[in-house]
Amino acid sequence: MLPASRYTLQARRCIHALKVVKAEHVAPQIYSTRWFSSVPRITTHYTVYPRDKDSRWEGVEMERFADEADVVIIGGGPAGLSAAIRLKQLANQHEKELRVCVVEKASQIGAHTLSGACLEPTALNELIPDWKERGAPLNTPVTEDKFSILTEKYRIPVPILPGLPMNNHGNYLVRLGHFVRWLGEQAEELGVELYPGYAAAEVLFHEDGSVKGIATNDVGIAKDGSPKDVFERGMELHAKVTMFGEGCHGHLAKQLYKQFNLREKCEPQTYAIGLKELWVIDEKKWRPGRAEHSVGWPLNRNTYGGTFLYHLNEGEPLVALGFVVGLDYTNPYMSPFREFQRWKHHPSVMSTLEGGNRIAYGARALNEGGFQSIPQLTFPGGMLIGCSPGFMNVPKIKGTHTAMKSGMLAAETAFSKITDENLQSQTTGLYIPEYEEALKKSWVWKELRSVRNIRPSFHTYFGLYGGMVYTGIFYWIFRGKEPWTLKHSGSDYAQLKPAKDCSPIEYPKPDGKISFDLLSSVALSGTNHEHDQPAHLTLKDDSIPVSKNLAIYDGPEQRFCPAGVYEYVPLETGDGMRLQINAQNCVHCKTCDIKDPSQNINWVVPEGSGGPAYNGM
Repeated sequence: MLPASRYTLQARRCIHALKVVKAEHVAPQIYSTRWFSSVPRITTHYTVYPRDKDSRWEGVEMERFADEADVVIIGGGPAGLSAAIRLKQLANQHEKELRVCVVEKASQIGAHTLSGACLEPTALNELIPDWKERGAPLNTPVTEDKFSILTEKYRIPVPILPGLPMNNHGNYLVRLGHFVRWLGEQAEELGVELYPGYAAAEVLFHEDGSVKGIATNDVGIAKDGSPKDVFERGMELHAKVTMFGEGCHGHLAKQLYKQFNLREKCEPQTYAIGLKELWVIDEKKWRPGRAEHSVGWPLNRNTYGGTFLYHLNEGEPLVALGFVVGLDYTNPYMSPFREFQRWKHHPSVMSTLEGGNRIAYGARALNEGGFQSIPQLTFPGGMLIGCSPGFMNVPKIKGTHTAMKSGMLAAETAFSKITDENLQSQTTGLYIPEYEEALKKSWVWKELRSVRNIRPSFHTYFGLYGGMVYTGIFYWIFRGKEPWTLKHSGSDYAQLKPAKDCSPIEYPKPDGKISFDLLSSVALSGTNHEHDQPAHLTLKDDSIPVSKNLAIYDGPEQRFCPAGVYEYVPLETGDGMRLQINAQNCVHCKTCDIKDPSQNINWVVPEGSGGPAYNGM
């Protein structure tokens, strides 16, 4: 039996679907006079143009249904689901009633999940010790590690010594989306309420400033920002504690950083973009359990990045391959997607792929700031977990195990507070600083601190090779116990140089066999959004793209986006260019929000269930 509140959610979804069938596709376009200017209108989202100043919204019912839970978790990824599972384990163990709700913007649990992924099972062993008996989809233990430096034509093997980050003994090559879906099944068995297809759009606050919960997004809004006949207000979910596990660069976490000044005592977060494909290859070339990593070509020594190629044992000769580029790169002409396609033509990679068939593509930003960039994690009424604050071990290229552990620790400390009958909280929303204290005493903190200087060590004259030497000396020999902490170079968006100071990059044309064009790649991601809705890639100022990004940086958003969302096209009348946003292509990677040199792009959630439909990425 579903709880009554869940019946309400599902009923609202069905009613909205019926209304859509009956409604006209486009609402009458009655524009406010403020919408006319010399700059072509791009942004129509209510976060930029408030509804209370738009006459088209007069008389529209704006009341929201509200529901209550003990804990609301934003994001059905490894961290959020681990927190939910641990909460219900503790509730069952102590015979307590505890209502836990997980809100996930993807249409299905795991559909927006993308990672390499080489999984370290440390946290899983703690959370679900009998995971093998429960059928966890960890089918490929690592049996062979290979690490290389690539030149344009050659591969230089590098030995992987015991204890180095790239030693994957004991780890598993997985399709992380499948693993997350399995975690969701474990959570539901314990009584966790999962709500896929509902995007958390807004943080709600009590009068005392503590977090009250979240509101899901409204649906039924036309592309021009007007209400359709099928407009349906989102609903509110209130909780004693709200856990934010949105993943890298969460849009609600961004608001919380400012609201509670959570980044006051840490360095700016830094990021990379990871692009990934799945291929079915010739069985003769298939080596299940082999994990290959490389650095070097096609990137120069001053551009941070690397690659992976994993041979999966999933019942067919399948490989997962990917390309990671640090978003602190400086040349605005760089295209991470085209660098990825070029890398596949290296002889050591192409020999594996020739005769194979590409079956999936996707992309996602990932945190690279590490230890120095971890913000304050707790605030009245809420907690940050997983990749939202950034617990990735960068040299290992692994963050699932640390994300899971952070969710588990958040659950344990929250459960203690929620069930403490003698507790007198100073705020309406529970403040749980014990979570951060527990994390600092855990193996997560020790692990991240030991590798804290490896990523920043790249920012020397020697670049890639200086970072490798640093890793060899200070990590392998001293185990990361050096007394100093290196700083990052600053925010990624500030690193781009003007186009006049850089050389354009000539990329080879895709051959349609090993390398491919962007749009055919996006088609493999299963990405879909309701077309008649405001673009969720919002601009604070519609004039900035042409006046600054195009004029100074030659429009880098048309190259750093891995989904063809942004393109500059000629004006319909007169000379000049305008930015066109193809929001329906967006794979929710957040790269634009991170790398835009003007910091003019603000990614917000589209209608729930929109976005990619990854199958085990």
